Parts: sequence; C-alpha cells; structure tokens
Amino acid sequence: MPPHDTSEEQPLLNEEDRNSEAPFKFTSTQLAELIESRNRNALKELGGPEKVLEGLRVDPAIGLSSDEGLGSSKNQRQKYFGKNVLPTTPQRSLLSLIWEAYQDKTLILLSIAAIVSLIVGVSEDYSSRHPDNEPRVGWVEGAAILAAVAAVVFTNAINDYQKEKRFRKLNAKKEDRTVKLIRSGKEHQISVYEINVGDILLLEPGDIVAVDGIYLSGHNLRCDESSLTGESDAIKKGDLDSNGDPFILSGAKVIEGVGKAVVVAVGPNSYYGKTMMALSGGENIETPLQVKLDDLAEQIAKLGVSAALAMLLTLFIKYFVTAARSNEFPDGEAILTSLVSIVIQAITIVVVAVPEGLPMAVTLALAYATTQMLKDNNLVRVLSACETMGNATAVCSDKTGTLTQNKMTVVEGVIGRKTFGDENEIPRWKNEVAPSTYDITVQGIVINSSAFEGKDDNGNPCFVGSKTECALLGFVSSFGVDYRELRSHIKPVKIYPFSSERKTMTSVIKLATSGSSHGKAPANAEYRVHVKGASEIVLGSCSHYVDSDGKVQKLDENSKRDFEIVITQFAGKALRTICLAYRDVTANELEHFNEENAPLEKLVCLGIVGIQDPLRPGVVESVNEFRKAGVMVRMITGDNLLTASAIAKNAGILTKGGVAMTGTEFRNKTKEEQSEIVPWLQVLARSSPTDKTIVVSRLQEAGEIVAVTGDGTNDGPALKMSDVGFSMGITGTEVAKEASDIILMDDNFNSIVKALKWGRAVNDSVRKFLQFQLTVNITAVILSFISAILSEDNQSVLTAVQLLWVNLIMDTLAALALATEPPTDDLLNRRPTVKNASLINYRMWKMIIGQAIFQIAINLALLHQGYKIFHLDENDKHQRAVMRTIIFNAFVFLQVFNEINCRRIDDSLNVFRNIFNNHIFIIIQFIVIAGQFAIVQFAGTAFGTVPLNHYQWLVTVIIGSLSLPVGLIIRLIPNSCLPESAINEDFKPKVSKEKRLWGAGISDVRTQLKVFRALRKYKGKSIPGSRKNSFANAAHSAIGK
Repeated sequence: MPPHDTSEEQPLLNEEDRNSEAPFKFTSTQLAELIESRNRNALKELGGPEKVLEGLRVDPAIGLSSDEGLGSSKNQRQKYFGKNVLPTTPQRSLLSLIWEAYQDKTLILLSIAAIVSLIVGVSEDYSSRHPDNEPRVGWVEGAAILAAVAAVVFTNAINDYQKEKRFRKLNAKKEDRTVKLIRSGKEHQISVYEINVGDILLLEPGDIVAVDGIYLSGHNLRCDESSLTGESDAIKKGDLDSNGDPFILSGAKVIEGVGKAVVVAVGPNSYYGKTMMALSGGENIETPLQVKLDDLAEQIAKLGVSAALAMLLTLFIKYFVTAARSNEFPDGEAILTSLVSIVIQAITIVVVAVPEGLPMAVTLALAYATTQMLKDNNLVRVLSACETMGNATAVCSDKTGTLTQNKMTVVEGVIGRKTFGDENEIPRWKNEVAPSTYDITVQGIVINSSAFEGKDDNGNPCFVGSKTECALLGFVSSFGVDYRELRSHIKPVKIYPFSSERKTMTSVIKLATSGSSHGKAPANAEYRVHVKGASEIVLGSCSHYVDSDGKVQKLDENSKRDFEIVITQFAGKALRTICLAYRDVTANELEHFNEENAPLEKLVCLGIVGIQDPLRPGVVESVNEFRKAGVMVRMITGDNLLTASAIAKNAGILTKGGVAMTGTEFRNKTKEEQSEIVPWLQVLARSSPTDKTIVVSRLQEAGEIVAVTGDGTNDGPALKMSDVGFSMGITGTEVAKEASDIILMDDNFNSIVKALKWGRAVNDSVRKFLQFQLTVNITAVILSFISAILSEDNQSVLTAVQLLWVNLIMDTLAALALATEPPTDDLLNRRPTVKNASLINYRMWKMIIGQAIFQIAINLALLHQGYKIFHLDENDKHQRAVMRTIIFNAFVFLQVFNEINCRRIDDSLNVFRNIFNNHIFIIIQFIVIAGQFAIVQFAGTAFGTVPLNHYQWLVTVIIGSLSLPVGLIIRLIPNSCLPESAINEDFKPKVSKEKRLWGAGISDVRTQLKVFRALRKYKGKSIPGSRKNSFANAAHSAIGK
C-alpha cells in the first residue's frame, strides 16, 4: 500500500468527524489505515503517539478507567471503534447439509432407479393386466427405497450438524485468552474479547499481540512479524525519536523485551483481523487417520462396485437365457420391470459395499473425544494430535507447574550470610541481617520483576506472573513491603527480561542519591544493576559477596565453595535455587552496556534462596501408568541437576539405570553419542529450548512418537517438531500455545495421561467399527449375490429396502455406538503400536473372515433348509414370505450381537467388560432392536416382511446370538502359526527395563571398585587430623570420575 499522507491525501478529520458531537478525534478507518501503511511520517503529522493518546482520550499512566472498560463508556467506544471480535462465518444450515449429504453418487443412482421403479409399479397397478382382486402395491418398493434414502441422508446431515456445532464451541474456547493491560492505574488481566481502542496494552516475551497498537515505551522490544509481513528478521520496536518501528501489529509475536502500547485498532479493523477475514471459509484439513480410512474406503468401494457389476451382468444374462427358454417370451413392460428390479439390487449392493461410515466413524470419534477431553482439561487445537497421542512412546515434560503444583514459596535461604531454615524463621532473619543488605534485597526483588497483584478465579487477591517471581514477591510482602509504592518511586532504565538461554533477569535502576551503599563500589556510582536467576549461573558471574555485616568482600574459592554447598543442600531437598545479586555502576559504564546481552559480570552476591514447589497429587501414579502403558517419561527442566534429579526420583521418573545430565553436557556430545545416550536419558537439567529440540529429534530418528510439554516462547520449535505438543494453558505464552497441538488448561501432568487414554480410545473405536463394518459388508454382498443367482426370480433374499436398513445399522448407528466408547484403564495395560502398523491387524482379519464365513453359512443354510427347520411349505406364497422374513431377522440379529463382539479387537474373551459405561452403545442397540421389531411386525408392505410369531422371534434371536460364542472360538484359535512380526505390532524400545537395570548394576559395581581403589590410594597418606576428610574427598573424587 502506498504511504498514507494525511496532509495531502485527506484531511485529518472528515466532515462527519468535524462535528463537535464526535466523541473521538479519529475514526477507526483512519487508525486502521495508519497501521496498514506503517508510515512514520503519517504518524508524525498526526502529532505522534501523544496526540493519538489525546485524540483517544486516554492517559498512558492510568489507561482507561475501569468504568470505561466495563460500563456505558465501553459501549460508546465499542460502538465507535468496534469490538475485538471477528465476525464468524454462519454455521451451515441443516438444509445445506442435507443437500451435501445427498451428493453421494450411489444415493443419486439409487433414487433415480427408485423413481423408475415407482413409475413402473404405478403403471402396472393401473394396467389392464392387474388382477382386480389384488391390492395396488406396485408403488411400495420405489417409495420405500426413496424413504430409506431420505433416512440415510437426514441421519448423516444431522450428525454433521451436531459435529460442526461441537467444533465451533471448541474453536471459541481455543481462541479465548487473557492479556495484560492498565486500567485505572492498575495492571489487570482481561479476556482478549474485552480490549477496547484506547487501552494501554502491556507486552511481554511470548505474547501474541491481539490488537494493533502504537508503541509508547519499553525496553528492547522485538517482534516477529514474519507471518504477517514476510520479514524474517525480528523487528525492533521504538518511538519516533529513535529509529525503532512504532507500529505494533496484531498477530505479531513478542520474542524479546517488554513494552507498552496504546490500542488503535481491534477486531476486523486490525491488521490480523483483515487477514483472517480474507482467509475465512477455508476447508477443513483431514487427519492422517481420516486419510487412511478414505483410501481404505475407496479400495473397498471398488471391490463392491466390481461385485455389483458382476451381479448385474450375471442376472441380465440369466434373465434373458431363462426368458428365451420359456414357452412365451415376456413383453416389453415385463422386461422393463424385471431389469429395473435387477438394477436396483445392483445399486443397493454398491450402497451396502461402499463403507461411507468409515470417515464418519473417525469424525464422530474425534468430535466426541475432543469434547470429552475438554472436560479433562485438554483443549485440542489440532485434531490429528488426538489420534497420534494414542501411540506416543515418549513424553518429554517440563517440571515447574506440570509435574509440580506451581505453588512456589520461599522456604529456605542464605542472604547476607544470615540463614533461615523454614518459613517461620524468616522474621528472625529480617531482624538479624544488615539493614543495607535487607534494603538492596527487597529493592532487587520488587523492581527486577514483572509479577503484580491481581485476583484469582474466586476473586481473592494473588500475585500474577512467573511463579518464581510471585514467590519472591510473597517473601518481601511478608515484611509488610508495598511493592506498588516502591515501583512508583523507582523506574527501571533498562530491563533484560528472563530468557531460557540466559536463565536470568536483569534490571538497571537509577539510584535515588549519588553514591553506593557499600564502600567497595565506585564512589560515583549512579546506577544499580539487579540480577536474579539460576543459582550457579549468577554465582559464576559474581566477583564479590555481601558478608554478615553488610560489607562487600571478595568472592574467593572458600567463599564460593560455601555458596555451592548451600546450593547442593537446597537442591538435594528438591528446592529450586535462585541467586540474588547486584552491581553498582557509573553513568559511563551504563552507556557501554550491550542492548542485547545483560551485564553479567563483576556482580555482588547477596545470597541464595530455596523455593519449594511440591509435586502435584497423582504425579507418581501417572508416571507409573505411563510406564505400564509402555511410554517413557523424561524430565527436561531449567533447574540445576541436583534439584531436577531429586524431584525426578520423587516422581518416579529417574529410576535405577536411568541417566541424568545437564543440557550443556548433552549438547556437546556428537550426534552418534546423543543417539546412543537418549534411550537411557531420563532427566535433562539446566536445559535450553535447543536441548529440548535435539532430544525430540534424536527420539524421532529412533522411530519414537514423542509428546512434548512447553510453556515458553522458545519452546515453540520443540512443540512444533514433536508429534504431539502440549502447551500450558495457565503459565504458557501465546507463542507456545500457537505452536502446540493440545493445551493443558490446568497445566497438570495428570491430564496428559487422560489424553493418552483418549488417543488410544479413538484409535480403538475406529478399529472396532472397521472390524464390524467389513464383516457386514462381506456377508451382505456375498449373500445377496449368491441368493440372487440361485433364485428363480433373480431376487436377492434381502430386498433393496432391507439392505438400506442394514446399511443404516452398520454405517451411521454403528459409528455412533462404537465411536463413542469412553476410555478405560485397560487401555494402559498395553504398549503403543508402531508407526507403520496397519489399520487392520491379524487379529481383526481373523475375526472379520471367521464371522463372515459363519454368517454366510448360517443364512444360506436357512435359505435352503429353513423350510424344514421351521415346518413351512415352500410352495405357499405367505410361508415363503415368512421364511424370507426369518432370514432377514436372523441376519440383523447376527449384526446386533456381532457389534457387541466387536467391542474387543484383541484376544480378550470378556466382550461385556465395561459395557454399561457406554450409554450411547446401549441406547443404539435398543433403537436397532426396536426398529427391527417395528419393521418386521408393522412395516411389511414397505420392507417386504410379514409378522413372526414368538417361536420364530426366539429362534432368530438365538441364531443371532451365536455370533458371541463363534467370536469366542475365533479368539481361541492359536496365533503360533504366524511369525511374531505379523501378530505383534507393539513398539519395542531400544533399551528395555531389564537392560536398564543390568546397566545400573554394572555401573554400581564400577563405582564401588573406584571408591575402593581411591581409599587404598589415600590410606596412610593423610595427617591424623584430616584423615576423615581425606577419605571423604577421595571417595567423592572417585565417584565423580
């Protein structure tokens, strides 16, 4: 778009806006064009951000008032500038879905044939050849077929309507998120839908900007706008006085720094909103399982069409051969009637053979699973993740907030060489520590933090932000410190936000009075650098420390070792260790600070605090469930090695023979060494996002399906690379959520176990339906083909209308029954399947073929021996109709009981296990049985049936129930005749539990031998007073080698 020149192209305000009644100086169109053009000169001509703020009637320090954000003024702003909500595409009407469902070619062909049959039937009814004493029912077959087609179409359309309704609800939940802004001078968290033009937006690393804005202030704010503008480099934001870009685009990702911006465009007027409006109405992407099933359905359909054509050709030949051999060749009307009947049978075979229910089954399973998973705090963003998670072999989990409760509290510490051993000793520490040390500590914790006080879901006051920072703010708040007052007096001049690479956060403030608090600092110091972060990293950057008198001393080897011992002790108690440090600098030194990298050198160590974050309830049990399910859990965390190992042991993640190491150690190994150690790796500490990506890559190269959890901006690559990415719904950044497939709404590790169960339930549901439908397909097609060929009048034992009812049973209703099976704990009693596992395994083929052979044999036996069994006269027209009804009834009940049989796709013998947990299955079975009873007893004219007596009903139901014992016999057939590879599709890990234990035993023996050799080496060499220490040092040295 060409640069927007407000002075020449158009006046600042149009005629309507010049009216004194206009509530604001700018229109939404003007502000949207300003953002779209991104013209600095146009912003200058408007008067810069100051005039924009004035025109929008907002003070940047106070923001909109709470009343203006919520009351009548909000309505005025939203009426003038619009809401931050994109117009949704209207849900497709039921009529449009009915029309779409009717576009199936076989249903159209069947409808045409039914109409022809209807016309021929009516003409026969009113022809001169029709006997006067017989009812005119020639129209019934055609009308019944049309009614059956309508039933299929309406059922499919209603299912699609309900499915789309569910997905819309999920999408609305997925898009909703919270943002931070200033209202009435206080920081608030509100829904993204509640943002108004004029709001003062706060930006932090990991945010995805929800609205367009103009930069007001900040520190080293950089945004990734590649998805919007195609610019691959991060754009540095700044005001007009600097060379930074003042335009904040909606949809951009904040990758570094912090900032404040005034909102100028929302909803469809925003940059992102316009893009999304242009892209609306895109097609849904099919999941891999849907693609597989579509391919399988197409192959089965081809076989079905081939069978129908063979049947059509055979019956045509047979009809004309029989007609030629008869004494009187039929007339044209009789030939047309017979040929239409044959065509209808052939088309019906195609309808039955084409498994259109397969794609529907996976869609229903996914729709049902995603809806239920939301109740388990799993918000599925990518449908394919649901099915993929079922075969996950590895879970790489964060620690904080996922395995732990994310309720952090400072419980121990050594600050200013004064210690406190628990929360009760903190008041004593305050009284004992030097006043200057206390002041600097409080100042650093309050200023070098982005956390603030807000309210929880119940309206109770709580700190909002990083849980580590919340714990530290809670620590100083216990002393009665008002963090707001301190922040209002001291403003940072530079901020280096926390990042996963640096593992530190740094803020620089201007000192209130010249000079420093401690004699060792420069006398002319004007600024103070506050640093907090990973204990060993910050401690490694320190050259001095504060002693018990509040004086700065040189950090020699002994002093440093003392701090390291404290870190080790805290970490051994599974505490997160944070080092607090500072440094006083001159104005000249400040000018030479790098804008990108924090000044982590020559720091003064204040001390170490230990923050407790207890394990979530049920984590140990969840880890055991994963292990039982053949899924290995790995902890990848930013904590130090000792803390991570202690927590991993408590959680049951770090087991005998498992390897725990730091990210640096792992990263520095060769690719071959990494591949060799990854199967043994259980804990990766002090890891960066790059380390997480490498671990995922090595696991995938080994053929594993990897699930990853992440919450930070830099976790995006690992979440994207993984097979299933889980982001944190509470602590996760918007970048992490966008990169993930599933959002853990409660940040809880236990929810991942539920996702695993639902994933396996979806895969099993589809396989159950596949096993059931292929059995019906094979049986119905072969039975119709053989019975039509053997029949004197070329009629299948199952009429077209009856087959359409069977098609409804095995497609729509069976999909509903089997695709909505809820997960059970039994799903965790097996290993995940390999990536290339076939949709139909050996056990399924065994059941499909066995049941099909049995059902075909039963129905053909009834066709030829049924008259003798039921004592019926084959020459009597009514009794022939009774026999055909018995066969139809037996066929349907064979499917009803086989559907129960298909609830298990393994060799488990108890097919009734947990059957009452699936209410939908039971309801569908009752509907099918009730429908069958109504068809047989009351719908004879349409379906070609006659009412059966009690004895006949009882026998047909018993015949149908034989599917269950036959299924039991088929499951008992031994699998030993086939190779293991054909039967077992379980994933086999590179390192088994036994191998890991064997390796641990060897490692223990080696360690003991090293200790023994070291003790012998040092024996007799130490002076009497230090013998114990020498032995201890020797042992420690040996173990560390």
